[in-house]
Amino acid sequence: MAAQAIDCDDLGQFRSQLAVAAGELRSTRPTAVNLAWALERLQRMEAGSSSVVDAQRVILEGAVRIHAETQEANRRMGSFGSRLLPEGSEVLTHCNAGWLACGSRGTALGVIRAGWEEGRVTGVIARETRPLLQGARLTAWELLRDGIPVTLIADSAAGAVLRQGDVGSVVVGADRIAANGDVANKIGTYELAVLARENDVPFYVAAPTSTIDLSLATGDSIPIEERAPEEVTTLNGRELAPPGVSVVNPAFDITPHRYVTAIITEFGVAREPYHGELARLTDGEAVSHG
Repeated sequence: MAAQAIDCDDLGQFRSQLAVAAGELRSTRPTAVNLAWALERLQRMEAGSSSVVDAQRVILEGAVRIHAETQEANRRMGSFGSRLLPEGSEVLTHCNAGWLACGSRGTALGVIRAGWEEGRVTGVIARETRPLLQGARLTAWELLRDGIPVTLIADSAAGAVLRQGDVGSVVVGADRIAANGDVANKIGTYELAVLARENDVPFYVAAPTSTIDLSLATGDSIPIEERAPEEVTTLNGRELAPPGVSVVNPAFDITPHRYVTAIITEFGVAREPYHGELARLTDGEAVSHG
């Protein structure tokens, strides 16, 4: 259900409708935490408003401020993360964590862009990201638009590509990070982290501190969105599977923190043990940058 436009003059009624609209928007992303974070922040900003007009002005200005802060956070994230990338190597990524999804330079792609601009990255390998093909449709398009060499592979080819030894690092984004460093990200991230560990390739997660959810001790408590079976059984409206087949279609998975080499944020780079490091980062304190 799409959130409806709010049109009223009474501040109390406006806030009631605002709460309903915020709830509807929040329900669209049960796994990701950034949207809820932004909505709650805007509602807190608006709490001191004296009229509907004032509330609307505060919300609009707040949204613009969050956008500007996101641009700066992504720039800083890219600067911190690029230092971790081996010189003269390719980077493998999954799904889309570029400006189409994250604004500005992106999170994971922001790190990769910085590495390319500094001459550290020679090219990118993008997984297709079934079933919605964000890697094939979005990431590949973004990188080509920026003139960054990109090679598209099937999701199932990642192990073979990593084993060849040309990939220097894996960099992905995140939808939510638990207090212990467990990471929720697009389905397929967990298996990619395991394959990276098997092949001694560092696995980095790039995400803003608004993605860190200290209220959850581990990733086991992160809700996983289950999406429509048609995403798996059809492609461009064409049936791929026999009618009546059972389908499991989780949109995200949980990567245990032991597979995460480091978490890159706008305030620095966190490593194991993550509990203390992530808590300091969410307070805006810089941590290790190496």
